[in-house]
Amino acid sequence: MADEEDESPETELSYDQKKEIAKWFLLNAPAGEINYVAKDLKAVLSDEEVYNEAAMEAFPVYNKSHMICIGRVIVSSYSEITENEYLDPRTAQVAIVDHVKQICTNVRPADDEELPSSYIEEFRCALDAEIQRYVSESYPKGVSAVNCVKGKDADGPGSNFEFVVIITAMKLSPQNFCNGSWRSVWNIDFQDESQVLDIKGKLQVGAHYFEEGNVELDAKKEFQDSTIFQSADDCGIAIANIIRHHETEYLAALEVAYSKLPDNTFKDLRRKLPVTRTLFPWQNTLQFSLTREVEKELGLGK
Repeated sequence: MADEEDESPETELSYDQKKEIAKWFLLNAPAGEINYVAKDLKAVLSDEEVYNEAAMEAFPVYNKSHMICIGRVIVSSYSEITENEYLDPRTAQVAIVDHVKQICTNVRPADDEELPSSYIEEFRCALDAEIQRYVSESYPKGVSAVNCVKGKDADGPGSNFEFVVIITAMKLSPQNFCNGSWRSVWNIDFQDESQVLDIKGKLQVGAHYFEEGNVELDAKKEFQDSTIFQSADDCGIAIANIIRHHETEYLAALEVAYSKLPDNTFKDLRRKLPVTRTLFPWQNTLQFSLTREVEKELGLGK
């Protein structure tokens, strides 16, 4: 009777609790795997209303944080005009996207107020051309964009402005139980008065292996650099070279680090063998003096 009284009935989760849990699973899906998570989540919930609301809130955040490419536009907070509209500065078009289906439903020409001035566009185009060249050489499935996020209406020298360079690449191979992604964001602050360009970069590399297990990599790195304010073409070349240098250096460091995983990191995860490099002989402990001393003290074995 006491056991029955101690057992408390299971509490049914509220609508909001179910929605928040569903959102957590969607937002934490590895790169390229949100649709697989969504499919299983929908089956587990068995509640169309909860799933739909969670998906409507989670998919836009996921798409922007992973900077996925829909059509020709990279979905990011830097290219966002409205919740469903994203600017492609290269073509001066705006893509209207369906976040949950991850498709482009329509395209319209960008309005004049959504585009930078001709002076800013000269710098943006020069940098974009150099970044495209770098990405095509370094990332087989990479895409890039250069967005003006500050001072886009400047009409000549004497003004400060800021660009954001986005580079994103994915290699998805679910049939081989592995997916991976590369995301880098570079903020370039053009300071006219000091004639200096401040460059700050954030890199994020993700990988997920799930064959007979579940191993996920999430590596992040930040960089800071600078160069001098020059002509549009020279600025584009200088910035692209700085980005190339830091990203190549970071990738090389990752390759070195993970080539040592079997000998260093994975061994640290296991219990090390004694100096003798042999397992402890539990079936014959009498060979150790410590065992004999303990038996002697406790009067055992007599």
